[in-house]
Amino acid sequence: MLTQKDQKTIRSKLNNIYKIFLSKKDIDYIENEIIQIIKSFNKKNTKRKKDISEKTSLVICYCDSVYSEKRKSIKVFQTFFQKILKKYFNTIHFLPFYPSSSDSGFAVKDHYKVENKLGNWKDIRNISKLSNIMADMVINHASARGLWFKNFLKKKEPGKDYFFTVDSKFDTSNVVRPRDHKLLKKIKIFKKSDYLWRTFSADQIDLNFRNPYVLIQFIKIMIHLINNGVTIFRLDAIAYLWKENGTKCINLKQTHEIIKLLRNIINLLNIQTTIITETNLPEKENLTYFGKNDEANWIYNFSLPPLLIHAFLFENSSYLNKWSNKLPKTKNGNCYLNFIASHDGIGIRPTEGIFDNKTLNNFIKRLKKNGSKFSYRKDQKYSKKVYEANITVFDALKKSDFDPSGKFFFERYLAAHAIMISFEGIPAIYFNSLFGKSNDEAKYVITGNNRDINRYKWNYKSIIRNLKDKKSKQSVFYNSIIKLLEIRRKQKAFHPNAFRCNVKISSKVYSFKRISVDKKQTIICVTNLSSKIQEIRLNKNYITWDNLIGKINIKKKILVLKPFETIWLSNK
Repeated sequence: MLTQKDQKTIRSKLNNIYKIFLSKKDIDYIENEIIQIIKSFNKKNTKRKKDISEKTSLVICYCDSVYSEKRKSIKVFQTFFQKILKKYFNTIHFLPFYPSSSDSGFAVKDHYKVENKLGNWKDIRNISKLSNIMADMVINHASARGLWFKNFLKKKEPGKDYFFTVDSKFDTSNVVRPRDHKLLKKIKIFKKSDYLWRTFSADQIDLNFRNPYVLIQFIKIMIHLINNGVTIFRLDAIAYLWKENGTKCINLKQTHEIIKLLRNIINLLNIQTTIITETNLPEKENLTYFGKNDEANWIYNFSLPPLLIHAFLFENSSYLNKWSNKLPKTKNGNCYLNFIASHDGIGIRPTEGIFDNKTLNNFIKRLKKNGSKFSYRKDQKYSKKVYEANITVFDALKKSDFDPSGKFFFERYLAAHAIMISFEGIPAIYFNSLFGKSNDEAKYVITGNNRDINRYKWNYKSIIRNLKDKKSKQSVFYNSIIKLLEIRRKQKAFHPNAFRCNVKISSKVYSFKRISVDKKQTIICVTNLSSKIQEIRLNKNYITWDNLIGKINIKKKILVLKPFETIWLSNK
């Protein structure tokens, strides 16, 4: 039941967003719309709660990451999930499954439909009975070939005033760009010239959240998704949502207020849901999306992938250590989502303020040697800068200056995943990373799209056959990673909010301590980041503890770690 306090909180957020633009009467109307949406939903649904634990882990995939010629993709993935993944993952992040005109689903034409070749809403609901489902709310922009934009051009609903336009006086000189194409597109519409705002591509037109009906539309989309089995919402490109003349047009106050409002709404729904913000930004800016535990439930730990990969390529823990030492501990209700790979690339912006220019340039040079393509953005001075490295984790870690032949490629790969899986937060593993997939050069040659290098699709029969062959590359990588996940699931000290602190050893070793919420279990995680054997003096109590991963080598009370070896020492 909605209390007067709940309604006041909603009203307060609406005032913070719209008071300058709307009359009191209009805000009254929007407030009432939101309250009725919540009441209507709760009337039809009984209370359902879900908790995170050491058993919480995500697989990131497209609905057609596994395909078959004879069946719709979601059904194929459901079969694969039940057979291969269900024991180790309790959450599936399905990347956009809506009809789309480009960008592998991120130029949405209709948020209320499932792309026909993938399946339908019933298929989503069916798979949600096996696993939590995380889905994208592509909230910043919509397709230039979608229903909303067609209606926008005709001044029809839904779509009228849905897209963000500016006139020639709008000052864009301070705008922070994630891409290097032309931001504005001049169009003549309704007998006047305007400029359409296109943060990400010519086919992805930014939505106008100054129009409160756009916000209402996304609240309804969120309800629609919950009704179809989705309980975790990834707010795609959320940082760019609000624009103001003369500003950076990123991370603005109104954007944060909209997230707070969405958090208020989901907190009032009978079915418990989760908001995660996708903000591929420098660390300091990314962390602001926790708010005061009143914005995102989870945020992507965007600095972890580049720092982790750098540490292994340069066999040096100093940047990783310094960063993780300063990383704030999460509070109950907040959580880091840890990952190394995704459908995009390895973000470079999250290294700002961490890497100096020389370190960054050396990192980029090494990734280029390993086969990386690069996507660029324009800064405020209109100069091009690397935005992300487009490369699979397998190729990123395959060779280094210390190991030019790639002798330890597998050990590096597994060690990187061991750190990610044991770090504070929830582990999220990209589907292709489970099988050690290398760059999809063939797809890149065909499309010319850098990101396609890491978006390989697997034939169902082929991947099943490979997994049955214990000597195949796919089987070896898969079985090694799921072993780590299997161990994690049984350790209270690996709860996403369990205490974490650095254990300083040497620049060639990365180590941290995890302590369970009930203080009963402690795990010391130690990884050799180098291609040489490392001898380590640990607290004498630690070396008597059990290694959860395997045997340990101790000589005269000194711990001996093989190249890129990881150990998890537990007191119980």
